[in-house]
Amino acid sequence: MSNKKDILQLTDEQLAASLLELGFEKYRTKQVKEWLWKHAVRSFDDMSNLSIEQRRLLNEHFEIKALKLDKMQKSRDGTLKFRFVLHDGLKIESVLIPVLEKNRYTVCISSQAGCSLTCSFCATGRMGLLRQLTVAEIFDQYAEVNKKCLEVYEKPVSNVVYMGMGEPLLNYKNVIQSIRRLNDQVGPDMSYRKITVSTAGIAKMIKKLADEELKVNLALSLHAANDEKRQDMMPINEHNNLHALMGALKYFYDKIGTKISYEYIAFEHYNDNALDVKNLVRLCSHFPVMVNIIEYNPVPGIDYQKSSEDRLEAFAKAVHKHGVMITVRRSRGKDIDAACGQLANRD
Repeated sequence: MSNKKDILQLTDEQLAASLLELGFEKYRTKQVKEWLWKHAVRSFDDMSNLSIEQRRLLNEHFEIKALKLDKMQKSRDGTLKFRFVLHDGLKIESVLIPVLEKNRYTVCISSQAGCSLTCSFCATGRMGLLRQLTVAEIFDQYAEVNKKCLEVYEKPVSNVVYMGMGEPLLNYKNVIQSIRRLNDQVGPDMSYRKITVSTAGIAKMIKKLADEELKVNLALSLHAANDEKRQDMMPINEHNNLHALMGALKYFYDKIGTKISYEYIAFEHYNDNALDVKNLVRLCSHFPVMVNIIEYNPVPGIDYQKSSEDRLEAFAKAVHKHGVMITVRRSRGKDIDAACGQLANRD
């Protein structure tokens, strides 16, 4: 077993101390950090402004557990899905969603290998939780997809959404540190406002996120606007009911002031009727909300049916009449199982 330190797991302070101990000049810490987090170089031998001896020392004392691209698929609509292999052989998926007319290139990244939640409509939840992703494994999804985005579209990734495999707020520490890495000036220097954290709804962790005072956007996977229906689909609602979630979201909005979104998958004759409209409008009255109505993406072995076009449009119009900002978001990448709820490492 290697006794080398995983350099990507070190804090900036730990990195500085380790390099000084090896005899590196103090200014070298910033150079190494730039290679690791700004240029996302994953080989010490490529750190060209370090001496040969310094690179030898890095190779001798440290290791880099890099993601390996296992598979990339391109959808008819331009969406790219990536499957990465982790150092222990587990696999995760990320998705690049290009919106060319808006010059927006969004990467949807995973925070866990698998997921511990058992939402009844989601393929990822059927995998169970395999393990938490490290800071670097989360960050490197952005870095690797960004390289491919530059190659394919000649544009960098513009937005990051934590909406891939896993529940971000159940890998809280690593997710927060990865957000800080994305925002770091000696790194991608991405604005917090270009980052969205999506959660199935854990009230105490939403409040904890607010206390971090990171001005990220927050999205709640709502999917039903009353407790009975929501709990039927999302067992997490039993201990995080809508009353508790509304209180936590209000706390977040009052403290941070950034956009809060509701993600709402429309199921035929289940959550798309007049009473659902009334309940959803009520949940939009506590603070400004953007509602994204999402088409259901079929998952093998799951019986839900997506709302028909007529019901989908009628539902959205009825909600909009009450002054709620609402969009119907067409799924991207369905033909390669890259759409919401479909990430499950299928071949």
